[in-house]
Amino acid sequence: MISGLRVGCLRMSCLRLLPYTAAPPPFCLYRCRSHRTKHFTTSCSAERQKVVVISGPTGAGKSRLSLELAKRLNGEIISADSVQVYKGLDIGSAKPSSAERQEVPHHLVDILHPSDDYSVGQFYEDARQLTREILSRGRVPIVTGGTGLYLRWFIYGKPDVPKSSPEITLEVNSELGNLQRDGDWDAAIDLVIKAGDPGVQSLATNDWYRLRRRLEILKSSGASPSAFQVPYNSFKENFETSELDDSSGIIASAAELQESNSTKDLDYDFNCFFLSTQRLDLYRALDFRCEDMCLGN
Repeated sequence: MISGLRVGCLRMSCLRLLPYTAAPPPFCLYRCRSHRTKHFTTSCSAERQKVVVISGPTGAGKSRLSLELAKRLNGEIISADSVQVYKGLDIGSAKPSSAERQEVPHHLVDILHPSDDYSVGQFYEDARQLTREILSRGRVPIVTGGTGLYLRWFIYGKPDVPKSSPEITLEVNSELGNLQRDGDWDAAIDLVIKAGDPGVQSLATNDWYRLRRRLEILKSSGASPSAFQVPYNSFKENFETSELDDSSGIIASAAELQESNSTKDLDYDFNCFFLSTQRLDLYRALDFRCEDMCLGN
């Protein structure tokens, strides 16, 4: 581990793991390639319970690290993967094996049929509830996965966006359904812009799910999604501002950093690890993993 950052109740580190092999070597951590990183240290305003968060690209070793940490810390693993929640989608998702699930409790794996919807909002509710339950058992929650939006909401909180009623969902589906069937993306964008949300122009083409959701928010609240504060964005903006001040020779005190980088108190003392590896090693690891999954290993 070569770089570490702590802001309020959030600690972030960058780690590099051994490349994947058919027979994994003993657990070990390698240093990341050196790069310039600022180090901040602040203290939490109150003692908070610790939660471990592990992220990184596919094949970097998140599952292996989380399993080892769970064994050593008396932990339980909460999957933050938008594919692992679905039953049957095993090849490509690299779910933990049956033996691993028996060795360490895993949550939010194989809980839904592939036809079921699962949103980041539902993940937030499920993962936070599981975190409370795990802590109540005196164990350590280890949240691991590569779905970045899931992790952002889990750590920083979810936006105060209204939940759509069944009536509004039906109305939106009725307005956009025919356009989606006809593949008329431009007409659908125009419809939502006229309804009052010009921000939809930034959506990726044919992202019908997000388009429908934005129209649902607009109809539910009378305001576009951009009118609602996103906790992660607020934290990021404040942090970048403090970095700019530091680079100009203005060194903030611990108290000032705590105040400027915490738009609201975080619920837990988050220990976050981002795994990294050489790109070619990562590609090789993914090739091995794909072959193993196709062979049923």
